[in-house]
Amino acid sequence: MEKIVSLQNAKVKKWTSLHHKKDRDQLHLFLAEGEHLIGEALSAGCAEEIITDTVSPYDSVPVYEVTPAIMKKISANVSPVHLIAVCRQKEAAPDELKRVILLDDVQDPGNLGTLVRTAVSFSYDAVCCSLDTCDLYNEKAVRSTQGALFHIPVIRGNLKDIILQLQKDDFQVIATSLEKSHTMAEIPTVNKMAFIFGNEGQGVHPQIQAMADDRLRIDMHGFESLNVAVAGGIVMHNYRG
Repeated sequence: MEKIVSLQNAKVKKWTSLHHKKDRDQLHLFLAEGEHLIGEALSAGCAEEIITDTVSPYDSVPVYEVTPAIMKKISANVSPVHLIAVCRQKEAAPDELKRVILLDDVQDPGNLGTLVRTAVSFSYDAVCCSLDTCDLYNEKAVRSTQGALFHIPVIRGNLKDIILQLQKDDFQVIATSLEKSHTMAEIPTVNKMAFIFGNEGQGVHPQIQAMADDRLRIDMHGFESLNVAVAGGIVMHNYRG
């Protein structure tokens, strides 16, 4: 276990840079704090390094012992944290896909994290985020996934291109919408399905809706719409593979 005591150490500067999206994107790395997330990262083979200011229970990857001052600088938490993992972003999708979630401009990190966790819970194969969707690898979103992000590819890209490729691969692409839509009872389950969930305030953009093969709404009473993470859970459970 290597010990680092200087705040100016090159590794400390690298770890601290992962607080910024541009650096996370450039390095394809992010930080995960706390034993539960680190355990999930290690089990998925995504952890590259462990940082600690105490004794580490892990020895399968390089461990760096740092001072409490360095740990405070690296951590995004207000409360003291004693274990942080440097993790690789998981982006490669499996060759065979049957259930995919598409997120169009989802802005709340908590909603994003919950949707990723739900997708893993119901055995979906990948989550695809539009370029305007919030960053999965910020601290709040990582925490909200409860470690699920280590077990499913989360791909960021141009949603229009992704939809065209899915349709080319024989997916039925379904956008959630209140207008000119069908209930879940009216849309049968088929072999390959992709579901689009939209922005918390505006829903799925009209241009994206127009590309979909069908539109889906949740049949309910009293309200027109639900929180995007709640709606996602209902739809993913209904159409789970």
